[in-house]
Amino acid sequence: MGRRPHVLIIPFPAQGHVTPLMKFAYQISDHGIKVTFVNSDFIHEKLVAALPDEDEARSRIGLASIPDGLGPGEDRKDLVKSTDSILRVMPGHLKELIEKVNNSNDDEKITCVIADTTVGWALEVAEKMGIQSVAFCPCGPGTLALVFDIPRLIEAGHVNGIDGSLLNEELICLAKDIPAFSSNRLPWSCPSDLTVQEILFRLALQCIPAKNLSNWLLCNSVYELDSSACDLIPNILPIGPLLASNHMGHYTGNFWPEDSTCISWLDNQPAGSVIYVAFGSLAILSQNQFNELALGIELVSRPFLWVVRSDFTNGSAAEYPDGFIERVAEHGKIVSWAPQEKLLAHPSVACFLSHCGWNSTMEGIGMGVPFLCWPYFADQFHNQSYICDKWKVGLGLNPDENGFISRHEIKKKIEMLVSDDGIKANAEKLKEMARKSISEGGSSYRNFKTFIEAMKH
Repeated sequence: MGRRPHVLIIPFPAQGHVTPLMKFAYQISDHGIKVTFVNSDFIHEKLVAALPDEDEARSRIGLASIPDGLGPGEDRKDLVKSTDSILRVMPGHLKELIEKVNNSNDDEKITCVIADTTVGWALEVAEKMGIQSVAFCPCGPGTLALVFDIPRLIEAGHVNGIDGSLLNEELICLAKDIPAFSSNRLPWSCPSDLTVQEILFRLALQCIPAKNLSNWLLCNSVYELDSSACDLIPNILPIGPLLASNHMGHYTGNFWPEDSTCISWLDNQPAGSVIYVAFGSLAILSQNQFNELALGIELVSRPFLWVVRSDFTNGSAAEYPDGFIERVAEHGKIVSWAPQEKLLAHPSVACFLSHCGWNSTMEGIGMGVPFLCWPYFADQFHNQSYICDKWKVGLGLNPDENGFISRHEIKKKIEMLVSDDGIKANAEKLKEMARKSISEGGSSYRNFKTFIEAMKH
């Protein structure tokens, strides 16, 4: 019997990146692989504080952390500052951590580094140390195919190599079945703040080394969902949808404690009646847009479950429209963070008003829930194109000429969505496809098994 494989996993320090890699960490630990999960010190503290039972988590997955170079009070939402600090400070600390682990116990040496594609520097650290490396893509294959195509797009004069802006108004079409990318819908587009766009573009460029540095490229997707994009990416292994509900009681990847009263509340609602509203970990609305959303949900007169983070409006706590909380008390529930997968799987949920982050997209598809799309930034606009135009499992919201989404538009689209039998049928079909892929003999199941066997030999 050889040594037990020991894998070090490192995500980009953001909720949407930690989530799928933590689910993946649990899955591989179920197969006898030792896992050390490395976050920045700041994220590590958040995770540990949100754990319902710290010891249970630690017994399955080793949680470790390294500094991100920023002080406790510094603003990590300042992308320029945080990205520069991460690139400058974290690679050296990662190398030290690996050396420390490898020197402490000969039988537990790290045999492989699995890194988020947006932390390409971690793959470089592994290569320099002679350790096998695996890239993990937290976005969809369509987005990754575009990112891998950036060098060609720059060379062909389509894309500016500094900030990623399109140099002409032509759509970027990668393949017939992949929704086209327009100039303000690229994963790094941020027309209102070109400094942020430049940083997002730099992060996209960070992913490109994953193509050549890693032995494997894993992706939280299903081959049959997006075969055209997968076929453009050499070595890709779709292993999704990664669903926590398959293999654990408590989920340990949250930055905020989950409100577990959601499930008992849903148990008391009629089947297929509830509008579930959640915008992920980063989206921020203006106070005016927040009010309009609240009043739009109220106008529908259906039960609703709404996740409102403490920093959801312009980075601070939201103020609800006058009398709103009292008027919806009988049929509405508002929480600060929720066990999303369990909610989406609940028979009471009718639809999902979502920011279309890739994790939410895969969870919604895995549970067969129709989407009402309200993308915020990055790949979310392209994910909406898949949801509405390619897969036909959702509807988009149309902003007015000022980019504002009215309460009447929200009400109209929710009512259209919940009464559209075609969308419901398509959502059910995709759920079956996704479930089949992770069941014995399915494409994601086979890919995952291939990967585990390789890790053990």
